[in-house]
Amino acid sequence: MSEMEEERRDLQQGPSLMDFMPERLEPESFVARAGSPRAADTSAEVSEANVIEAMQTVYDPEIPVNIYDLGLIYGVELAENGNVDIRMTLTAPGCPVAGILPGWVADAVAAVDGVGEAEVTLVWSPPWTPDLMSEDAKLALDM
Repeated sequence: MSEMEEERRDLQQGPSLMDFMPERLEPESFVARAGSPRAADTSAEVSEANVIEAMQTVYDPEIPVNIYDLGLIYGVELAENGNVDIRMTLTAPGCPVAGILPGWVADAVAAVDGVGEAEVTLVWSPPWTPDLMSEDAKLALDM
């Protein structure tokens, strides 16, 4: 296949998600961390409700709805040692706050009583769609 045929085939298939990612981002930069290991003598248990409440304080600056109700949070795992692992996505791969929004989430969650370390991993699969938004978010955005 000639170079021109390959380029034409690539154009027909359309751009991939990686075509929109900033080149400076390395795989390690898709993880944001905050907090510190919890003291062994701490008996405080982490509540998922409190973690969700903390995530609801974080907003994408371009959208007047918090990231939790936008459906950007794909998973939350609470460990017995107080650590919290979060999987999240963004509304678009080219989001201008892609490099800092996961850090905002990690900082908010790390501030919850009983949380040790908070780790937020940015994922792209499955892609975000407006169907993932809560009913409250859809009402706030007149959808």
